[in-house]
Amino acid sequence: MFSWLEKNPFFFTVAFLLVFSVAGLVEILPDFMKSSRPIEGLQPYTVLQTAGRQVYISEGCYNCHSQLIRPFQSETDRYGAYSLSGEYAYDRPFLWGSKRTGPDLHRVGDSRTTDWHENHMWQPTSVVPGSIMPAYHYLFKKDVDFDTAYAEAYTQKVVFGVPYDTENGVPLGNITQAKEEFMKEAGDIVSHMKNQQVKEAYEKGEVKEIVALIAYLNSLGQSRIKK
Repeated sequence: MFSWLEKNPFFFTVAFLLVFSVAGLVEILPDFMKSSRPIEGLQPYTVLQTAGRQVYISEGCYNCHSQLIRPFQSETDRYGAYSLSGEYAYDRPFLWGSKRTGPDLHRVGDSRTTDWHENHMWQPTSVVPGSIMPAYHYLFKKDVDFDTAYAEAYTQKVVFGVPYDTENGVPLGNITQAKEEFMKEAGDIVSHMKNQQVKEAYEKGEVKEIVALIAYLNSLGQSRIKK
Protein backbone atom coordinates (compact mmCIF):
# COMPACT_ATOMS: atom_id res chain seq x y z
CA MET A 1 0.00 0.00 0.00
CA PHE A 2 2.74 2.44 0.96
CA SER A 3 4.70 1.71 -2.22
CA TRP A 4 1.52 2.47 -4.22
CA LEU A 5 1.15 5.79 -2.43
CA GLU A 6 4.77 6.67 -3.13
CA LYS A 7 4.15 6.15 -6.84
CA ASN A 8 1.04 8.42 -6.81
CA PRO A 9 2.04 11.91 -5.63
CA PHE A 10 -1.52 13.21 -5.61
CA PHE A 11 -2.92 10.48 -3.35
CA PHE A 12 0.24 10.58 -1.24
CA THR A 13 -0.33 14.31 -0.65
CA VAL A 14 -3.99 13.74 0.22
CA ALA A 15 -3.09 10.95 2.67
CA PHE A 16 -0.37 13.09 4.24
CA LEU A 17 -2.73 16.04 4.70
CA LEU A 18 -5.39 13.79 6.19
CA VAL A 19 -3.03 12.23 8.73
CA PHE A 20 -1.45 15.59 9.52
CA SER A 21 -4.88 17.21 10.04
CA VAL A 22 -6.09 14.47 12.38
CA ALA A 23 -2.86 14.62 14.38
CA GLY A 24 -3.11 18.40 14.56
CA LEU A 25 -6.68 18.29 15.80
CA VAL A 26 -5.79 15.73 18.45
CA GLU A 27 -3.06 18.03 19.73
CA ILE A 28 -4.83 21.38 19.40
CA LEU A 29 -8.49 20.82 20.23
CA PRO A 30 -8.14 19.57 23.84
CA ASP A 31 -5.97 22.53 24.82
CA PHE A 32 -8.22 24.94 22.92
CA MET A 33 -11.32 23.60 24.66
CA LYS A 34 -9.61 23.85 28.03
CA SER A 35 -8.50 27.44 27.53
CA SER A 36 -11.97 28.50 26.41
CA ARG A 37 -13.62 27.25 29.61
CA PRO A 38 -14.27 29.77 32.40
CA ILE A 39 -11.15 30.49 34.39
CA GLU A 40 -11.30 29.39 38.01
CA GLY A 41 -13.42 31.69 40.13
CA LEU A 42 -14.94 33.62 37.22
CA GLN A 43 -18.31 35.07 38.20
CA PRO A 44 -21.20 35.85 35.83
CA TYR A 45 -22.37 39.42 35.50
CA THR A 46 -24.94 40.43 38.09
CA VAL A 47 -28.30 41.70 36.84
CA LEU A 48 -27.15 45.30 37.41
CA GLN A 49 -23.89 44.67 35.57
CA THR A 50 -25.84 42.99 32.77
CA ALA A 51 -28.03 46.10 32.53
CA GLY A 52 -24.89 48.22 32.36
CA ARG A 53 -23.48 46.00 29.65
CA GLN A 54 -26.67 46.54 27.66
CA VAL A 55 -26.16 50.30 28.01
CA TYR A 56 -22.53 49.89 26.91
CA ILE A 57 -23.68 48.03 23.79
CA SER A 58 -26.57 50.38 22.98
CA GLU A 59 -24.28 53.40 23.22
CA GLY A 60 -21.77 51.76 20.87
CA CYS A 61 -18.88 52.08 23.33
CA TYR A 62 -17.17 49.14 21.61
CA ASN A 63 -16.71 51.32 18.51
CA CYS A 64 -14.04 53.34 20.30
CA HIS A 65 -12.89 51.00 23.09
CA SER A 66 -11.58 47.46 22.80
CA GLN A 67 -11.73 44.83 25.53
CA LEU A 68 -8.80 42.70 24.45
CA ILE A 69 -5.28 43.18 25.81
CA ARG A 70 -2.69 41.40 23.71
CA PRO A 71 0.37 39.71 25.29
CA PHE A 72 2.82 42.46 24.38
CA GLN A 73 4.74 44.52 26.92
CA SER A 74 3.58 47.78 25.35
CA GLU A 75 -0.01 46.72 26.09
CA THR A 76 0.41 45.12 29.50
CA ASP A 77 2.41 48.11 30.76
CA ARG A 78 -0.48 50.38 29.84
CA TYR A 79 -3.60 48.29 30.38
CA GLY A 80 -2.65 45.53 32.82
CA ALA A 81 -2.41 41.75 32.50
CA TYR A 82 -3.14 40.38 29.05
CA SER A 83 -6.57 38.91 28.38
CA LEU A 84 -7.24 35.20 28.79
CA SER A 85 -9.80 33.41 26.63
CA GLY A 86 -11.47 31.90 29.70
CA GLU A 87 -12.37 35.38 30.95
CA TYR A 88 -14.88 35.74 28.11
CA ALA A 89 -16.73 32.50 28.80
CA TYR A 90 -19.87 34.32 29.94
CA ASP A 91 -19.68 37.17 27.40
CA ARG A 92 -22.40 36.99 24.76
CA PRO A 93 -21.75 38.78 22.49
CA PHE A 94 -18.02 39.31 22.82
CA LEU A 95 -17.03 42.98 22.99
CA TRP A 96 -13.42 42.69 21.89
CA GLY A 97 -13.69 45.68 19.57
CA SER A 98 -11.45 46.46 16.65
CA LYS A 99 -10.53 50.10 17.23
CA ARG A 100 -8.94 52.13 20.00
CA THR A 101 -10.00 55.72 19.68
CA GLY A 102 -10.05 55.47 23.46
CA PRO A 103 -8.07 53.11 25.72
CA ASP A 104 -8.74 49.41 26.15
CA LEU A 105 -11.24 48.78 28.97
CA HIS A 106 -10.76 45.11 29.77
CA ARG A 107 -9.03 45.92 33.09
CA VAL A 108 -10.60 49.32 33.75
CA GLY A 109 -12.27 48.04 36.93
CA ASP A 110 -8.83 47.48 38.43
CA SER A 111 -7.69 51.07 38.01
CA ARG A 112 -10.75 53.36 38.06
CA THR A 113 -13.33 54.13 40.72
CA THR A 114 -17.04 54.91 40.74
CA ASP A 115 -16.24 58.56 41.40
CA TRP A 116 -13.84 58.66 38.43
CA HIS A 117 -16.40 57.13 36.08
CA GLU A 118 -19.11 59.52 37.24
CA ASN A 119 -16.93 62.55 36.50
CA HIS A 120 -15.73 61.06 33.23
CA MET A 121 -19.21 60.31 31.90
CA TRP A 122 -20.51 63.73 32.97
CA GLN A 123 -17.57 65.74 31.65
CA PRO A 124 -14.75 63.67 30.08
CA THR A 125 -12.22 66.51 29.95
CA SER A 126 -12.52 66.99 33.73
CA VAL A 127 -10.44 63.84 34.24
CA VAL A 128 -8.87 63.34 30.80
CA PRO A 129 -7.70 66.69 29.41
CA GLY A 130 -8.03 66.82 25.64
CA SER A 131 -10.50 63.94 25.52
CA ILE A 132 -12.75 63.87 22.43
CA MET A 133 -15.33 61.64 24.10
CA PRO A 134 -18.77 63.28 24.35
CA ALA A 135 -20.53 63.85 27.65
CA TYR A 136 -23.36 61.46 28.53
CA HIS A 137 -25.64 63.61 30.66
CA TYR A 138 -28.74 61.73 29.56
CA LEU A 139 -27.50 58.54 31.21
CA PHE A 140 -27.97 60.36 34.52
CA LYS A 141 -31.64 60.92 33.69
CA LYS A 142 -32.79 57.72 31.98
CA ASP A 143 -34.02 54.77 34.04
CA VAL A 144 -32.30 51.43 33.53
CA ASP A 145 -34.34 48.51 32.15
CA PHE A 146 -34.34 45.94 34.95
CA ASP A 147 -36.79 43.53 33.27
CA THR A 148 -34.70 43.19 30.10
CA ALA A 149 -31.49 42.72 32.09
CA TYR A 150 -33.10 40.06 34.28
CA ALA A 151 -34.47 38.28 31.21
CA GLU A 152 -31.02 38.22 29.64
CA ALA A 153 -29.38 36.86 32.79
CA TYR A 154 -32.08 34.21 33.13
CA THR A 155 -31.63 33.23 29.47
CA GLN A 156 -27.88 32.89 30.00
CA LYS A 157 -28.62 30.57 32.91
CA VAL A 158 -31.19 28.37 31.16
CA VAL A 159 -29.84 28.24 27.61
CA PHE A 160 -26.07 28.47 28.13
CA GLY A 161 -25.70 27.07 31.63
CA VAL A 162 -24.13 30.16 33.14
CA PRO A 163 -23.75 29.29 36.85
CA TYR A 164 -26.19 31.60 38.55
CA ASP A 165 -27.55 30.46 41.93
CA THR A 166 -24.52 28.29 42.62
CA GLU A 167 -21.85 28.43 45.30
CA ASN A 168 -19.36 30.10 42.97
CA GLY A 169 -21.85 32.02 40.87
CA VAL A 170 -24.01 35.12 41.22
CA PRO A 171 -27.40 34.80 42.99
CA LEU A 172 -30.31 35.13 40.57
CA GLY A 173 -33.19 33.56 42.47
CA ASN A 174 -36.70 34.55 41.56
CA ILE A 175 -37.44 37.95 40.09
CA THR A 176 -38.33 39.48 43.48
CA GLN A 177 -35.04 38.36 45.04
CA ALA A 178 -33.15 39.46 41.95
CA LYS A 179 -34.69 42.93 42.17
CA GLU A 180 -33.65 43.19 45.82
CA GLU A 181 -30.05 42.26 44.92
CA PHE A 182 -30.22 44.68 42.00
CA MET A 183 -31.29 47.57 44.24
CA LYS A 184 -28.76 46.68 46.92
CA GLU A 185 -25.88 46.68 44.43
CA ALA A 186 -27.15 49.89 42.86
CA GLY A 187 -27.30 51.50 46.30
CA ASP A 188 -23.63 50.74 46.85
CA ILE A 189 -22.75 52.46 43.58
CA VAL A 190 -24.99 55.46 44.30
CA SER A 191 -23.46 55.89 47.77
CA HIS A 192 -20.14 56.69 46.08
CA MET A 193 -21.65 59.16 43.62
CA LYS A 194 -22.15 62.92 43.99
CA ASN A 195 -24.95 63.58 41.51
CA GLN A 196 -27.99 64.59 43.57
CA GLN A 197 -30.45 63.75 40.82
CA VAL A 198 -29.22 60.16 40.76
CA LYS A 199 -29.31 59.94 44.56
CA GLU A 200 -32.84 61.34 44.81
CA ALA A 201 -34.04 58.99 42.08
CA TYR A 202 -32.62 55.99 43.94
CA GLU A 203 -34.44 57.03 47.11
CA LYS A 204 -37.65 56.83 45.04
CA GLY A 205 -36.75 53.31 43.89
CA GLU A 206 -35.37 54.37 40.49
CA VAL A 207 -31.98 53.36 39.10
CA LYS A 208 -30.45 55.44 36.35
CA GLU A 209 -28.50 54.00 33.43
CA ILE A 210 -25.28 55.63 34.61
CA VAL A 211 -25.41 53.52 37.79
CA ALA A 212 -25.69 50.28 35.83
CA LEU A 213 -22.96 51.34 33.40
CA ILE A 214 -20.57 52.13 36.24
CA ALA A 215 -21.36 48.77 37.85
CA TYR A 216 -20.44 47.07 34.58
CA LEU A 217 -17.22 49.05 34.13
CA ASN A 218 -16.23 48.33 37.74
CA SER A 219 -16.61 44.60 37.02
CA LEU A 220 -14.12 44.64 34.15
CA GLY A 221 -10.89 43.14 35.44
CA GLN A 222 -9.82 40.94 38.29
CA SER A 223 -12.91 41.84 40.32
CA ARG A 224 -14.89 39.26 38.33
CA ILE A 225 -12.67 36.50 39.66
CA LYS A 226 -13.64 35.20 43.08
CA LYS A 227 -10.52 34.38 45.07
